[in-house]
Formats: sequence, C-alpha cells, structure tokens
Amino acid sequence: MRMRFRDRGEAGRMLAERLGNMWGEAPVVLALPRGGVPVGYELAMGLGVPLEVLVVRKLGVPWRPELGMGAIAEGGAMYVNADVLEYADLKEDDVRAVARQEARELARRVRLYRGGMPLPELRGRTVLLVDDGLATGGTARAAARTVRARGPRKLVLAVPVAASEMADALRHEEVDEVVTVQEPDMLGSVGAWYEDFHQVDDEEVLALLMESHNLGASPAP
Repeated sequence: MRMRFRDRGEAGRMLAERLGNMWGEAPVVLALPRGGVPVGYELAMGLGVPLEVLVVRKLGVPWRPELGMGAIAEGGAMYVNADVLEYADLKEDDVRAVARQEARELARRVRLYRGGMPLPELRGRTVLLVDDGLATGGTARAAARTVRARGPRKLVLAVPVAASEMADALRHEEVDEVVTVQEPDMLGSVGAWYEDFHQVDDEEVLALLMESHNLGASPAP
C-alpha cells in the first residue's frame, strides 16, 4: 500500500524504528547531502549514534543534466552507467570533463560540511549509508564504494523508499543489506513519496550537523 511521508524527518524516524536492533552495534550514520541529511539526522538521533556526511555528486549528461550517467564520491570512488553512455553516445572524455566540474563542487561541500576533515574511521564498524530515496542508484553506488574501500564490518544502505529492482541490485552488488520503509515496483520520482520535499540547502545541512553534535552524537574519531 502506497504511503506518502509527511517529510524527510518523519521518514528518518520510521527508518530508526526499522533499525533499532542495530543500536548495540554502535553504527556510524553517513548521510548523503543534501536530501539525505534530514533523514540521517532523525535516524542518528533515534539510535543515539554519530551523524556524519559523505559527499557525492551526480554526473549528468552534458546536454541533459537531469539524466544521470554516473556519480562520484569523496575519496575518488566513481560509478558510470554504461547503458546511459551508450544511449547518449558519450565517450570517456565526456565523463571525465563532467567529473572534473563536479569534483570542484564536491570539494567545496567537504570543506563546508566537515571543515575539510577526513571521514571518520570506518574499519571494522557498522555503517548506515542514508539518503532520502533510491531511484537510479548512481550516487548510492559511488558512496558505497567509498565506504567499502575503508573496510567496514557491515555496510547497510538505509532509505525510506526505493525502487524494488534497484534495491535488489544493490543488495547483490554493493552493500550487505538494504533497509527501507517502502519498496514499490514502480517508484516514479522520489519526491512523489513525500508531502514536503523541499530543496535542502547548505544552511539546513549545517544546522542539523551542529544540533546533532551539540546533543552529544559527535562524529566518530
């Protein structure tokens, strides 16, 4: 049965209920800015664990930016969708050009959100990778590869809503587990599953990170 979330906060609280059994594992919550941060904030607060961000950027087709051909994540991880490259008749040089441009914005956000500090230590830990939804999966794949390279004990992708086919693909190819509240066969746009799906800005991200740290869920060392 289809259900619309009131907003990302409600979605995060519902995820926290699903993941409450992980409290004893002292997981690290890594939210994907910007939309994943309000979800990740509620999840981290519900579990009483650290909230951190992992910055990713979609790589859009040059003449149709809304169509993702892949994604990059901090640490150098990249995912490229070969089917989109073939459909759009793009070459490796086209991908590299877009990646260089997006890398500048990625670096800006790392400096802004974490003061340029590296990701927390993830080796041997349970990591909850959080976004507000999973549609094509490009940014989630790039983020998962960054985390995998750091040797976590368990990597869980936690999203309120995900296309069932994509969730299954990531379960088999990128992460140990995908946890959702809703997993429809036909997703459409992620925003259609929220009553309030406003564009999250840098100020909101910074405010949630600061509040999380002030409440005692400071980043892992």
